[in-house]
Amino acid sequence: MNAIAALAIGMVFIGCCSNVVFLELVVKEDPGAGNLATFLQFVFIAVMGFCTVGKFGTAKRNIPFKQYLMLVGFFWTSSVANNYAFDFNISMPLHMIFRAGSLMANMAMGVWILKKRYPPLKYLAVFMISAGIAICTIQSSGDVKAPRETHKDAAEEERLQFIDWLWWCLGIAILTFALFVSARMGIFQESLYAKYGKHPWEALYYTHLLPLVFWLPTAQNLVGHVKIATETPMVEVLGVTLPRQVLWLILYVVTQGLCISAVYVLTTECASLTVTLTVTLRKFVSLLFSIMYFRNPFTLGHWIGTLLVFIGTLIFTEILQKCVAIFLPAPTPVEKKKKK
Repeated sequence: MNAIAALAIGMVFIGCCSNVVFLELVVKEDPGAGNLATFLQFVFIAVMGFCTVGKFGTAKRNIPFKQYLMLVGFFWTSSVANNYAFDFNISMPLHMIFRAGSLMANMAMGVWILKKRYPPLKYLAVFMISAGIAICTIQSSGDVKAPRETHKDAAEEERLQFIDWLWWCLGIAILTFALFVSARMGIFQESLYAKYGKHPWEALYYTHLLPLVFWLPTAQNLVGHVKIATETPMVEVLGVTLPRQVLWLILYVVTQGLCISAVYVLTTECASLTVTLTVTLRKFVSLLFSIMYFRNPFTLGHWIGTLLVFIGTLIFTEILQKCVAIFLPAPTPVEKKKKK
């Protein structure tokens, strides 16, 4: 492994893990700020891409504009839906576990659209991932509570709890929708790269630049959450005083840019197996940190579900099989003859 690959792996853990922390701080301060956080992330990456990849508008595209419009539709929808789900009583650990089920959605889309066939072990892995997500979802359903004061009237409190639960069910539906939209985007992206060649940095730039117009209808929502952010308590950082939520948003956007850039560099320097293993381990570390640092509720059922998801992911990506092959010596020619 070269120095660039090692640095990229380090930046994936530092950038992506810290990004999850700052996103959780953002949504704890204002549960509806997911849309604003996504918008700022898109603006930041689009501006950086305009200066580097786009060369201030002078660079020529390798992939036709019409194809990017399709890709942008998938990417924007999945990104906004994933962050908007926080407004529906979805906890950060459940959010991360759900997103870890992307392999399941990719396989389902592959079977449905591309008519692919997979070996039995892949189906076992997807079953484990699906079961793990289902267990975590069921466990989380008993701890649904919106950030509000408890009502004194028992009947009214029961009614509000039922509304909270319905709101949470809508959040689960949004996460599921985002999961399959993201999987469909992956298939479309794969077909684009097969036809026009791999241009990941260009794709990253255009998938963040073109969707900015989609936020025009949500301008009132963005302004409202900006106002909430500016009214949070003031904090001093390096001699600069600014609202606390503004600080969290800045750190979220910067670490998101670092995270995405590190993953893209890693895909150019390492085999896909290394990339998948790094991203999977990063998700597990982020989940553990979210549980311990933010004291998010996590029962035995959650742990069982999480282990099923991550073991299923390792089996699906064949990381577990390769690890077993490393530690178990290959049979000698004599042993092979005895078996015959």
